[in-house]
Amino acid sequence: MAGKTHVLVIPYPAQGHINPMLQFSKHLTSKGVKVTLLLTPGAFSTNIQVQANFLNIVCISDGSGQGDGAEGMVASVERFRAAVSLSLAELIDKQKSSDDDPAKVLVYDSGMPWALEIAQRFGLRGASFFTQSCAVSAIYYHVYEGNFKLPLEGVTVALPSMPLLETNDLPSFISDAGMYPGLLSLVINQFSNIQEADWLLFNTFDKLEEEVCTLWHPENSLLLY
Repeated sequence: MAGKTHVLVIPYPAQGHINPMLQFSKHLTSKGVKVTLLLTPGAFSTNIQVQANFLNIVCISDGSGQGDGAEGMVASVERFRAAVSLSLAELIDKQKSSDDDPAKVLVYDSGMPWALEIAQRFGLRGASFFTQSCAVSAIYYHVYEGNFKLPLEGVTVALPSMPLLETNDLPSFISDAGMYPGLLSLVINQFSNIQEADWLLFNTFDKLEEEVCTLWHPENSLLLY
């Protein structure tokens, strides 16, 4: 494997996040890229192992078992962030000091923006991977930018380059913002440092007959391949 570009890929430990990043990892491998898929113990499964048989899989700690069983969503997310931040930093540091082919890029789930800080600390380039559609991500981005208020004040929302949206067209975290405050904060904060990322990647099925990956560079360059 020496001489190949080595990429670390770390998805958020939920099936809807793991699957697209797993397929992306397999695509990178087919192009001759060395990929290490980082999974937490709760995300690892035999099914994933079978699908990822050409990938190097490493399990890292997510702080499981450290909670008191009654912690809320905010506390759970913070515990996950602290534990994975430490595990990820230790893994990268160990690779850089002992591996002949250390990783040069970290592809991280957009729901984990703090992973970019770790990548930058160790000199890796960072790519934020948005597992939801561009349209959904755009809605969350406009909330982050404060382009419309929550809770919603009307029955429709007008956003640039999108059709007029009714309440039932919006993600449930938006249409009923009071029901999932912890998850709403998670999806909104994924935009907190996107201008610092080297690339933004969006999961899409825009062309069903041709595999397409969209990359947006912070300097407004858009590449499709």
